[in-house]
Amino acid sequence: MAAIEPLLDHARTLAGWRWRGLVWLTGEPEECRCRAWALWRSGDWDSPLWVAAQPPSGLEVRHWLAPSKARTRLGGEQGLLVIDAVSDDAGFDPDAFGALAGALRAGGLLVLMTPPDWGRRPDADYARLAEHPYRAEGLTAHYLRRLARQLCLASGVVHWPAAGEPRLPPLPIAPAVPPPSTDADCLTRDQADAVARLTRLRRRRPLVLTADRGRGKSAALGIACARLLAGGEPRILVTAPRPSAVAALFERLEALCPEGRRQGHAFVLGAGRVAFLPPDELTALTRRGEVGGPGQRLLVDEAAAIPAALLGEWLEAFPRIAFATTVHGYEGSGRGFALRFRQRLEERTPEWQACHLSAPIRWAAGDPLEALVTRLLLLDAEPGDALDAPPTLRRHRRAELADDESRLRELFGLLVQAHYRTTPSDLRRLLDGPGVGIATLATGISPQAVLVTTDEGGFDAELAERVARGERRPRGHLMAQSLAAHAGCREALSGRLRRVLRIAVHPGQRRRGLGRRLLEAERQRARHDSIDLLGASFGAEAGLIAFWQALGFRAVRLGLTRETATGEHALMVVAPVSARGERLAADLQARFQRQLPGLLAFELEGIEPEVAAALLAEGEGPAPGPGDLGDVDDVAFGHREPALARPALQALARRALAMGIPPGDPDLCLLVAWAFQGYRTTGLVARLQVSGQREVTARLRQAVAVLRERVA
Repeated sequence: MAAIEPLLDHARTLAGWRWRGLVWLTGEPEECRCRAWALWRSGDWDSPLWVAAQPPSGLEVRHWLAPSKARTRLGGEQGLLVIDAVSDDAGFDPDAFGALAGALRAGGLLVLMTPPDWGRRPDADYARLAEHPYRAEGLTAHYLRRLARQLCLASGVVHWPAAGEPRLPPLPIAPAVPPPSTDADCLTRDQADAVARLTRLRRRRPLVLTADRGRGKSAALGIACARLLAGGEPRILVTAPRPSAVAALFERLEALCPEGRRQGHAFVLGAGRVAFLPPDELTALTRRGEVGGPGQRLLVDEAAAIPAALLGEWLEAFPRIAFATTVHGYEGSGRGFALRFRQRLEERTPEWQACHLSAPIRWAAGDPLEALVTRLLLLDAEPGDALDAPPTLRRHRRAELADDESRLRELFGLLVQAHYRTTPSDLRRLLDGPGVGIATLATGISPQAVLVTTDEGGFDAELAERVARGERRPRGHLMAQSLAAHAGCREALSGRLRRVLRIAVHPGQRRRGLGRRLLEAERQRARHDSIDLLGASFGAEAGLIAFWQALGFRAVRLGLTRETATGEHALMVVAPVSARGERLAADLQARFQRQLPGLLAFELEGIEPEVAAALLAEGEGPAPGPGDLGDVDDVAFGHREPALARPALQALARRALAMGIPPGDPDLCLLVAWAFQGYRTTGLVARLQVSGQREVTARLRQAVAVLRERVA
């Protein structure tokens, strides 16, 4: 095919500059596949990969990848990527596109195949968006229309339409080549500087390492680990939201320490060991005092995807700690991490150090594909400026939002910086998800706060019963189905529930009531729309619970296990907006409060006492009787064994909460931890920083005495 040679020449030119490019094939499925296949066979591609729902005929299976498996190739390198978004069973997967684009090496081409009318209708991947009772073909396609428009406007794209030859873009002047690194193990001076800092971590001077994607951040962690092991470091702990996030770290370890060996999620070299622990396990071990303390070293990768509360716990426990995170990309928002965590660093470790990696490694600076993917997926979306003028409430039509790139970028930037798990597919859900509503408080055209909701429930009685029994699992309706399946409430499915997907306030506008104003406006709108309940789900953290409680939301379900990626239990809250909703909320709250003491004693014994106290505060509980007060006094001022007065001490805690003593009060938290959660001695010893059981009991008696006086 004559058109192939100009494309190969284009790729060779890019390779000379260590750049990559995108070829956009538009046409009918068979025509696109034939052209892509011709390009595949004509070039000498290293590790080519065809991404499609099904492997094309004649292709070796090892060169095919389903979009759902894209994350398995993180850390790998491909010379050619063909992404099928044109076949009848295919579609454009934003997360797969974002992940795999970063695996394309310098000189490689990304071939994207789409229909000629891309953006006029949903594609096959929209089936993942089509929540019951919607069908994919009935959804809007604002997201795809925006992508097609951006590709048409992009200057560096090779467009090969169905009727015509490839349209090669003009190439800019060749980029300047940066000076090489003087460190033999590092590919850039940035990376060498990061490694040097990582190996010289000092007590109470944490290092914050930031980088755009493809800058060798994780590899720098691995090089530093190899040098620390060679220097006699006995143990280095590593954590990240998922094991695949530190694949490059362990790859560098194995390459630099061939005499070492992998053991599951650990690497052993002589007496030294580098071990990966997921956030939930690391947190549990830290709270039990089994890791951390003098001499301990922890490296946190993709820290932006981990709640700041957990990072703060680790900051206290590990004298030598480094936080590494991607600034832009589907891994998480480094900007959001900095905004949420910087204050804690300033307060606890004011001498913390910052290091930024800006020089790319897999490709050269100025790479046109990196800029294009960033623009398509809004990976660099940032909030606008914080403005002093009073903001006004606005509800957005998504068709208009998709066409307003500046407004969309600022709005999505607000969502990214406020949430630790934003992915490229979240933008598609925002623009095309069924039942999604968007409201902002904006000054001029600049959003200062944003609220995103979706509607759930409304099932008929038969379907609700089958879902509650586990016989059906309709797509979507996550909160309604969870309340039915786990709280045993069928009416959560037959009623109408509006769930808050995201709420975000500009960092410069916080503590000014914008979040409250958005939620109060949404409650009024929900009442107008005949919604029964307004609900939300979030990681159970004392500050967040207080925010939602202040707005009249009630806790109705708490996950029994910590989420691996966050280390927190998922909490569901609801607020009634109709008479039916009031009855439903009261029933759900009563069910939850009836379960809560038993859960705290068993499945939730390790939850933070501040969280346990905040949840207990929503229930009434029995008031202390005359006999209870005598038992309390015997513990506080006598020698009664506290375990023999547990019901009285539980009643005292409930009474203190009912009288307005805040859930975060240290004495109250200690009593809740002991009386409801059965905190093991080791846990309380670590929490109180005392030497043993005798001091724990003495401290408990003191707390009981203080609370007894305060509730008298």
